[in-house]
Amino acid sequence: MGIDSWGSVRSFKWLKVLAVVLMLAGILYWLRFRPVPVQAYRVTKGDIVAEVMGTGTLEARVQTTVSSKIAGRIVQLLADQGDRVEAGQVLVRLDDSELVQQVEIARSALAAAKATVERVETDERRTKAVLDKVLRDHERNRKLFANKSISVNEIENSDKALTIAEADYASTRAASMEKKKSLIVAQNTLDYNLARLEDTVIKAPFKGLMVRRDREPGDVVVPGSSIFLLISTEELWVRAWVDETDMAKLSPDQPARIVFRSEPGRPYPGKVVRLGRETDRETRQFVVDVEVRSLPGNWSVGQRAEVFIQSARKKDVLVIPSRLLLRDKAGIGVYVLSGGKASWRSLKTGLRGLEAVEVLEGLASGDTVITGVGSQDLDDGRRVKPVSHEPRV
Repeated sequence: MGIDSWGSVRSFKWLKVLAVVLMLAGILYWLRFRPVPVQAYRVTKGDIVAEVMGTGTLEARVQTTVSSKIAGRIVQLLADQGDRVEAGQVLVRLDDSELVQQVEIARSALAAAKATVERVETDERRTKAVLDKVLRDHERNRKLFANKSISVNEIENSDKALTIAEADYASTRAASMEKKKSLIVAQNTLDYNLARLEDTVIKAPFKGLMVRRDREPGDVVVPGSSIFLLISTEELWVRAWVDETDMAKLSPDQPARIVFRSEPGRPYPGKVVRLGRETDRETRQFVVDVEVRSLPGNWSVGQRAEVFIQSARKKDVLVIPSRLLLRDKAGIGVYVLSGGKASWRSLKTGLRGLEAVEVLEGLASGDTVITGVGSQDLDDGRRVKPVSHEPRV
């Protein structure tokens, strides 16, 4: 091969290398300076709500364990878990056969005691009448004796008659008092057994909802053992735990949103009714009771829920989503669209909500805030190309 041929080959190789370098340079330039796709958001005015979040459980303010006052066997359960009951409604019947017999025995004993009291009272009245007569006779005899109208023997007989009459009256009076005490005991025994008989019928102490049943017919219960758990549905609230750093922001009557975990997409209205006055020393949280004004179709005491308590609210202010905020060495800010390029704006913010923040300085209504699509980062002055718009922030 001649010298000219070798020169042509070398020139061709250099042209190929140059073409590759130029192509790579073009790709790098395109990658570096091409317009970056961005999501655009139009800034407008709106309302912002600052909320304090807490997590807790649904509780009933008024609840009671329905239990028996006496030991006995359940013969009837007249309500079940999930039933709504009225105040005074019969819920449980215990076996009363033995108590019915005891009541009858006590009634018979009371009747006998009354008859005995009537008899001894008759004896007491009789001996009292005799004593009164003897006293009158004795007083007359003393006067006669003083006038020497009767003998010593007669006055002595009068004294003996008075002593006997007084003893008879004292005896019948003591017997009457003793029998009256027996009558009181008999009456108390009857009252006690009647109360126990009444206790075999267990009634609802207030209007409410049966949330739990702990016994079955045939079970033997003892005083205080749980048969049902009854709650009042008039006052239900979420007992939520809130971080102590938010304590100063809260007060009674603040409105709240309640989100039950069974329906995470639907908030229910509520209101703060009470703030706890003790902070847990380990979690550094305190209790806030939030009244529930409406409930899901299916709910249960003890279910978990999040509460969002409105601590502040502003109207007609510049608001942007918190997710748009970026942080650099100088502070926080956003990128805005300016002449087809990204322009950094430092911001001064105000009220912060859970998902939005108030802008005090750095933006104006009508500005367009931009963010990179996907994992694409922005730089100040970088060319951008909006690929989608949201009507407002």
